[in-house]
Amino acid sequence: MSIIKRNQPLLEVDHLVAGYGKSTVLNGISFRVTAGERVALLGRNGAGKSTLLLAISGLIPVRSGSVRFNGQDITNAKSRDIVASGLIQVLQGHRVFGPLSVEDNLLISIRTNDRGNSRELMEKAYDVFPELADRRHLAASRLSGGQQQMLAVSQGIVSKPTLLMLDEPSYGLAPVVVDRIFEVVREIAKAGTGVLVVEQLVSKTLRATERCYLLAGGVVAHSAASAELMGNETIQKIYFG
Repeated sequence: MSIIKRNQPLLEVDHLVAGYGKSTVLNGISFRVTAGERVALLGRNGAGKSTLLLAISGLIPVRSGSVRFNGQDITNAKSRDIVASGLIQVLQGHRVFGPLSVEDNLLISIRTNDRGNSRELMEKAYDVFPELADRRHLAASRLSGGQQQMLAVSQGIVSKPTLLMLDEPSYGLAPVVVDRIFEVVREIAKAGTGVLVVEQLVSKTLRATERCYLLAGGVVAHSAASAELMGNETIQKIYFG
């Protein structure tokens, strides 16, 4: 496997158009994420943020435009091949395997070539979310909604992604746990993992990321350094009310 250097182009989306049925949600979106970079996708509900992640992940078809990941064209590739390439999405709404234990949910998320380090990877997840360590043998369906969200994020962590896409990671979580997730985001980015975050908690997300794309009406309406948007009341009023 090739070594990816920080700031090397990782995800390149060009003029992407996608939607559902006859409805077009994304109207030609272009943006970039480099290795080790923390990037936010923000906008009002219905702006197309989650749809964009689904199109990148191969879960809905791309109608036109292209998606390149780590130098390879993955436009409309099979989702399992996209995952195998190291692009991992944590879906909105704690999607876990209910009948399986917490530990088994983590085990099946570890990629084949990392199975020899499975115990070490799981312990890292437990360090972040000790609530899961105490429930490692419990069926995921018996966890609270917030604990299931912790498990979903942990599945992304143990997969050792090259690029991790988080869709509403704060869903159902207490603020202190959300802070833990964003601390993990910073740590894995330091190791070279790119991170793309869709989130409604604007201030927390801007503090945890380096760059931000603002979506409105299915297009990128503005892009800037996250720190710049923190102090830009006009832009925040336009896009977030």
